[in-house]
Amino acid sequence: MHDRTVEFSALKENDDELKATLKTVYEALVEKGYNPINQIVGYILSEDPTYITTYNNARSLIRHIDRDELLQELVKSYLEINKL
Repeated sequence: MHDRTVEFSALKENDDELKATLKTVYEALVEKGYNPINQIVGYILSEDPTYITTYNNARSLIRHIDRDELLQELVKSYLEINKL
């Protein structure tokens, strides 16, 4: 059994670009009547782009973001907001 912790490091993309893309995707999902949280989580877990609408080019935009990086940014934001 290994007692060593594996360190994970995602490549760092431009945070502002990632946030702008996520905002665009979120707004497109809302405008089309979807629950954006459920749809984005479905996309992250499955890597199935059909969870994201094509409206306003949202599906294409989100596919340009590395899922690991997206998940890392979401966890980081959650922890910062909740001061954990």
